[in-house]
Amino acid sequence: MKHLYSGGEWTAPGSAAASQMLDPLDASALDMVEAGMIPVCELGAIPDGEAVRVDGPVPIAVFKADGELYAIDDTCTHQDASLADGWLEGCVVECPLHASCFDLRTGQVSGPPAKRPVRTHRVVVLDGMVYVQQPQSAGQAA
Repeated sequence: MKHLYSGGEWTAPGSAAASQMLDPLDASALDMVEAGMIPVCELGAIPDGEAVRVDGPVPIAVFKADGELYAIDDTCTHQDASLADGWLEGCVVECPLHASCFDLRTGQVSGPPAKRPVRTHRVVVLDGMVYVQQPQSAGQAA
């Protein structure tokens, strides 16, 4: 796992989505990246089947699974464990602490001990750079 981003004030809500490729010549794409997207890393820095952690007030894990990028809240809803440190199988990550599994596409948990889903966040790739949508502040509903 890599820790890539640290800092910034995150306030805008995230939304579920697999990665989206944007045309770097599209002005609206550039505006979107400037308005609330957090730079993560270059696309090639995330190997398939791996994750990177975006540090901040609300840590985010960005996964590359089956060639697609997904972003979820990095902290397991059962206990304070980093999901980026978990085991990835297809589009499901298993928490390294107590084996709760979360679907990267929806954030839904598949069984105990976790009972609550994690939030998902929009991922965008623009000109070879990966960005995630800024999440709401910790403690706010998604």
